[in-house]
Amino acid sequence: MKLAIFGATGRVGGEIFKRALAGGHHVKALVRSEKLESHPNLEVILGDVRNAIDVEKTVAGVDAVFSAIGTDRSTTLSDAAPLIVKTMENHHVKRVITIGTAGILDSRLSPGLLRYEGGDSKRKMTFAAEEHETVYRLFEKTNLHWTIVCPTYLPDGEARGNYRAEKDLLPEEGKEITVGDTAEFAYQQLESQEFIQSRVGLAY
Repeated sequence: MKLAIFGATGRVGGEIFKRALAGGHHVKALVRSEKLESHPNLEVILGDVRNAIDVEKTVAGVDAVFSAIGTDRSTTLSDAAPLIVKTMENHHVKRVITIGTAGILDSRLSPGLLRYEGGDSKRKMTFAAEEHETVYRLFEKTNLHWTIVCPTYLPDGEARGNYRAEKDLLPEEGKEITVGDTAEFAYQQLESQEFIQSRVGLAY
């Protein structure tokens, strides 16, 4: 397949990127600077995810999109998401898999609220969750085949399997999941229809 990857130099995005190339896919990666080693199946686009033309160059001609854009105290994610959605719709690309956060899963404590609103999450800062919720609400209004992968606490570490995945909720008593397993699960969604148009909570 031909894949677009946003966030290919980040922790989870980098692991998805490695798996995509190892799997024989052709990858188009939008990056701010030349940080990626060259590869015969890699097309690097230098630019900014908040620039419509750069997003267009990245999405044109692909079969699916991965987004692992971070929320590093900026609105990069919520600025980029509408551009990605619009470009996908313009180019008739349906499948998009994004990395979110457990904060935007449904609350078990307060039905009708999200975890970050309902007291499930211990985090005092809600900025990242609010950014991810903006993207989630945007996707909800589309006909795209979206999946938002929502890991809980995310330490570095290899994929080791034996994790749990649950639609729209964080698995009960789930405390963490490694970067490797989060990337592995996200990558596997290319071949799966199970979590189309839903969030999915990940934890051991």
